[in-house]
Amino acid sequence: MKKWNLIVDVERCHNCGNCVLANQDEHVDNNYPGYAAPQPHQGGAWIRIETVARGTPPMVDAAHLPTLCNHCDNAPCVVAGGGAVKKRADGIVIVDPLLAKGRKDLLTTCPYGAMHWNEELDVPQIWIFDAHLLDQGWKEPRCSQVCPTGALQAVKMSDEEMRIRAKTEGLEVLQDALNTRPRVYYRNLYRHSRCFIGGSVAYGIGEASECVSGATVTLSHDGERLQQVLTDGFGDFKFDNLARNSGRYRLDIEHAVFGRASRETKLSESLYLGVIRLDSNPSAPQEVFSSSTLELHHA
Repeated sequence: MKKWNLIVDVERCHNCGNCVLANQDEHVDNNYPGYAAPQPHQGGAWIRIETVARGTPPMVDAAHLPTLCNHCDNAPCVVAGGGAVKKRADGIVIVDPLLAKGRKDLLTTCPYGAMHWNEELDVPQIWIFDAHLLDQGWKEPRCSQVCPTGALQAVKMSDEEMRIRAKTEGLEVLQDALNTRPRVYYRNLYRHSRCFIGGSVAYGIGEASECVSGATVTLSHDGERLQQVLTDGFGDFKFDNLARNSGRYRLDIEHAVFGRASRETKLSESLYLGVIRLDSNPSAPQEVFSSSTLELHHA
């Protein structure tokens, strides 16, 4: 049987807020019996966007992560709801606005914090995948309909088809270890959850300093070569999708004309190493960086 899933591309989300506003437009002051009571005017937004900034100037990026009910197949709220929270055959979870009245205890069952309390109506609420619209023949919920960058995509397919697609496209779910089996998948989740090491390569001193384009930069971890890139036209390089607090890394930089350099760093959060100057003298001092300290030693 085909079931609903939502695919979120973190790299495409620009934090425009259209998904949040469309959901509020659909549900604030609107009652849909059997689906959801009206969403409150203030607070309790069913779709939220978490923003994370990585790095330090001048190498900084930001990622925006839309979060909402995951419509889990092993949803703890369904188990605890005693009939007040139901899992539909098409994969959508519905919190019955009548049966769940007064059940504030259900908020603690969601490990993602995606259930919200409507103080005025005394009822827990979630993003309902706009099931009331889908049941009328709509092809997608309003949040994906209004997304200008295609960061949100609603798809209806079998579990096996979705499993294959997730594997093929490298899709991930939040906190997979919880085994709740979410139906919201993320592409490029590393932009929000993992780190980078970056820097700029130059040659010369002072006003005579020039960016070095086309230098080969090799990243190693515990003696194993991981990645290799070339510096761009501004002399910049960046290694992304690295785990936080993942220990020591070594960078070896080489250019056929301007020489070599190497750096070692201990990674905790995303790190910009600054300007690294190439030197044809292999015995020159090499700097060691970390996310929190800086020291100088001789190679």
